[in-house]
Amino acid sequence: MNIKTMWRRLAKSLSAPTDIERRILGIRQAAAGITVTPRNAMECAPVRCAVQTIAEATGQLPVHVYKRTAKGKERDDNHPAHGLLHDQVNDWTSAGDFRELVTRDALLTGNGYAAILRDGDDKPIELHRLDPTCVKVEIDKATQEPSYVYTIDGQETVYAFGDILHIKAPSLDGVTGLSPIEAARESIALALVMERHAGTLFKNGGRPSGVISMAGDLGDTPAETFTKSWADTYGGDGNGGIAILENGATYSAITMTSTDAQFVELRRFTIEEIGRVFRVPPIFLNDYGRATWSNNEAQGSQLLTFCLMPWLKRWEGEIRLKLFSEKERDKILAEFLIDDLLRAETAKRFEAYTKAIAARVLNPNECRAMENRPPYDGGDEYANPNTLAQTPASEPEREAA
Repeated sequence: MNIKTMWRRLAKSLSAPTDIERRILGIRQAAAGITVTPRNAMECAPVRCAVQTIAEATGQLPVHVYKRTAKGKERDDNHPAHGLLHDQVNDWTSAGDFRELVTRDALLTGNGYAAILRDGDDKPIELHRLDPTCVKVEIDKATQEPSYVYTIDGQETVYAFGDILHIKAPSLDGVTGLSPIEAARESIALALVMERHAGTLFKNGGRPSGVISMAGDLGDTPAETFTKSWADTYGGDGNGGIAILENGATYSAITMTSTDAQFVELRRFTIEEIGRVFRVPPIFLNDYGRATWSNNEAQGSQLLTFCLMPWLKRWEGEIRLKLFSEKERDKILAEFLIDDLLRAETAKRFEAYTKAIAARVLNPNECRAMENRPPYDGGDEYANPNTLAQTPASEPEREAA
């Protein structure tokens, strides 16, 4: 078996690698005794929720191409990259689905890759997602420029730096991203182990709901028969009925112990810990234990500022480097429209703009630029609209008697 064949088999078995494969691929087993991979990490509810929160937000936010002008910037819907970013990247993938897929790759493996197809004029015409487990980054020793080797079915394709969109998670070397799944290996493994433990406990009936104690023996009635009769009468649809106990029998319900409470608390802690790795606030992981009306809006702002914006800026940076020519980069840019995520804060922003305009700190066009709006004639004046003299309305002519 040659190296290429072995590598293909290893790539296919990443969801459940053997000890030998772990050593070859450098996959470390967590202290909890399981190997965390992108596939089984997505079986962990907090991880799946965090990944989907970031990936879906990146996919659903619109991206537009802008052209810088003397008055600011204006939409450039005729640029070749506009259709790829706003409509579809190829005949079978929409632009939103594409960004969601590549962002999810980066969140799970540390790197998301897409090949750029160009026409004869070197303009981008299609984008194709690449399996991140099949891509290897190589660095030219002379120029330090990266190139990408994509291997599938034993066939290698080498892409130049400018022909691959590369979305990286936070990186230690600046070449490839560090997988958040690997960084949070222990926390994710603990969450998976606890989920499996809880599932096994309930499956095997590890704890009865209560105990019936009797002063004497059951006589001629076998214990199994008595237990079945009790379950048939007071279990299922009979739950909550009135029980009649004879011969001095007593029923004691088994309630949650302090150990159970600690188990529940530990599961909540793993949710917070996983959220810290992805920088997703707890309420977006459906953990409302400490949520209040006052901090919900603050957590929404934190999600945008500290979680989503770094990913959006990575996309904008790659788009600028790879989809715009060197001559275009000074006058063409791509931006995500985040207005939908800011709607809860719109009233506060507009109130601040009103005060800034009234104090002559900003003019209307400067405020419009902050909102991705084009300027208008007369909007460059620093004037307080509250103190402008109002022109009295002309008195209507009286009708002739």
